[in-house]
Amino acid sequence: MALLSGWTRDGVQLRRDIACDDSQHAALTERIKVAADTLHIRPSIRRIDGHTQICLGPQDGTAITDGEVTLAARIEDFYRTVVQRP
Repeated sequence: MALLSGWTRDGVQLRRDIACDDSQHAALTERIKVAADTLHIRPSIRRIDGHTQICLGPQDGTAITDGEVTLAARIEDFYRTVVQRP
């Protein structure tokens, strides 16, 4: 968890808010969905005031899984590719 810069723990979920435009949001969301399907995880992704908000983790109070931490790390890679282009 310490390696996931930008992620916060919101109760039993991991949360990340990313500033991006609509086209970046669409590209990021598509990449997340493909990775999430592979890991059998259903993240919550929504667009709020020019930001993309991503929540990972159970809503039933159980612990965050290794798969969710793995997905968060992949999302960081996607973020660098899609949003932080030089």
